[in-house]
Order: sequence, then C-alpha cells, then structure tokens
Amino acid sequence: MAQNSTNNRQIFNKPRIEIHLHLDGAIKPETILYFGKKRGIKLPADTVEELMCYIGYDEPLDLTQFLKKFSYYMPAIAGSREAVKQIAYELVESKAKEGIIYFEARYSPHLLANCNVDPIPWNQTPGDLTPDEVVHLVNMGFQEGEKDFKIKARSILCCMRHMPEWSAEVVHLCKKYRNEGVVGIDLAGDESLSTDVHSGHGEAFEEAFQSGIHRTVHAGEVGGPVIVKEAVAVLKAERIGHGYHTIKDPNLYNQLLKLNMHFETCPWSSYLTGACDPDFTKHPIIRFRKDKANFSLNTDDPLIFKSTVDKDYYIVSKYMGFTEEEFERVNINAAKSSFLPDKEKEELLQTLYKAYSIQNNAL
Repeated sequence: MAQNSTNNRQIFNKPRIEIHLHLDGAIKPETILYFGKKRGIKLPADTVEELMCYIGYDEPLDLTQFLKKFSYYMPAIAGSREAVKQIAYELVESKAKEGIIYFEARYSPHLLANCNVDPIPWNQTPGDLTPDEVVHLVNMGFQEGEKDFKIKARSILCCMRHMPEWSAEVVHLCKKYRNEGVVGIDLAGDESLSTDVHSGHGEAFEEAFQSGIHRTVHAGEVGGPVIVKEAVAVLKAERIGHGYHTIKDPNLYNQLLKLNMHFETCPWSSYLTGACDPDFTKHPIIRFRKDKANFSLNTDDPLIFKSTVDKDYYIVSKYMGFTEEEFERVNINAAKSSFLPDKEKEELLQTLYKAYSIQNNAL
C-alpha cells in the first residue's frame, strides 16, 4: 500500500497535465459543509474531519461501494447555481497549486441539476436548475479560475451507463458549448451494464463522432477487455478511461498499441476501487511503461481518495521505478492526447518542451 504523498512535488517539480478528473469527485469538503449548512441540507457530519470519515477512505473497496460515497455529499451541491459555479472555480485553484497547467475535468450535467432531468438525482426537491445551465455555470467557473490562477481548464460531459435516456442531451450540450470550454464526451458508471449499439449511448457517441466531438470512455477499469473493445469499435473512443484489463487480451492490447490509443491511468484510484492487484509492483501501468504505451497519470476522484496528483506520482516513483524522463513522457502523452483544438494543443506542447528543456518530439 502506498504511503502518504510528500505533498512537495520534489518527485517531479515541473508542469503537469491531468486529463482524467471528475469535477464532482474533486470538491473541497469545506465547500460541501458550507452549502449543506446554507441550504439546510443534512450531512452525515459537521466538521471536515468527521465528514471525510464518511466520504474518504484509505483501503480498497469495490467500485459499487465507491460510487455510494457520492450520495453522502452531492445533495449539498446539486441544484445550487452558486455551488456548481464555486466548485468549478475552486477546482482550478486546487489544480494550479498542484503544478497542473492544463486539465480536463468531467462530470454529468444531469447529476448536478434538479430540473428537466428524470429521475431527479439525490432525492432532491424539484427546482429550476437544468443540465444546460449546469454546463454554463461550470464553464463560467472555469473561465474565472483560468484568469485568476493562470492555468487552462476544459470540461468533458459524461453520459451515465445506467441512464441512456440522458445521452442525447449530453451530446447536444457538447455541441452547444464546444466553443465555451467543453471539449469532449465520456461514458462513465458501472461497466457491468450493457452498452448496446442501438442504445441511447451508441446513438449519442455516433452523433459525437459525426459532429467532430472528441470521445473517451471508462472501460477496462473493473470490466474485462470486451468492454474496451466495445468502447473502441462501437463508441469510437479516442481515449480509454483506465483500461487496465486490456492487457488480458493480447490481440486487443497490441491493436491499441499500434493505434496509439491513450490510456487515462489513475494509480491510487485503481488501488482503492479494487480495479487492480493491490501490489503496485504488479500493476498494469508497469506493462504500459515497458511497452511505451500512450498513457497519462491522473487522480480520478481526489476528494474521495484523499489525494492530490502528488500521491499518484509518488506511487509510480516508489513502486514502479519511474524516472524524470518517464514523467516528462507521460505528461507530453497527455498533452498530445488532450481534446484541445490543434493550435491550443501545439501551444501547450511547446510550453512543456520549454519547461522540460527538450527538443520537439524528443521523447
């Protein structure tokens, strides 16, 4: 099991990129308490320390138990315009402190709304905050954070496996806000649920593909290689969220290596969700590293995992032997695989090349 993060970035004290991060899994506990009190919504605890006993954890649980954690605190945030904008703004601040210069945060607009969504999530009383306005508020929070903290923030909108009825609106919102900070679409949730090509998800991702909307899919985290194959073949994913179990199918894995498919890996997350062997020296990331696969290092849900990106860097440094050159490589991979427009992507890459004192494409 990993030790606590050094929290001082001595392992890799250079600019970083993060592209697998959940907005609703990265909220400050102080903010949850503030809005719970302000809105009169009962929470399981009244202090940060007590609240984190319910939300956070340090030893592996299964993915289903992990997903239940959100129900403890999301009622305090969802349905509030002020809260939605504030959590977006504060995420930019938090990531700037971690040395991140660009991140993509994902979320389900429907899970933060309380109007024009069926069913209304988190047992909320119906209100007037729609999924559309949620996206607008997150965009505003990110844009204000960018100005104040001098880093770049973009968002990915999530379809949820258990709610294919929402997916048509998700892709519509991706298209509507593609010039205001939304850079892609994702499919998240329980991998055990079937994603039929004729379902709302399949139709939404086909429309995203036809419309030039970038696509990533959670697959191969706890599900088998067939879920990854489906993500690529049916949903036309350009990146795979996690993807650890891809290596169980050598043919598929080698095919994705040839395609330069990007794997959004999250080391500490994979330990706590039981996605991988708890022995980090047996982690699939070691295979990715050996094969020079296209992958990045990310936090996933730092609120629940009580972590920052420093913890993930610490883990791969201590247990997987990552060198500074390899840290540079995974961040350049992340920048190249980001969903930014080409011109902005090239600017981001040039910033990294300069900070890393390397020639273009030297890694």
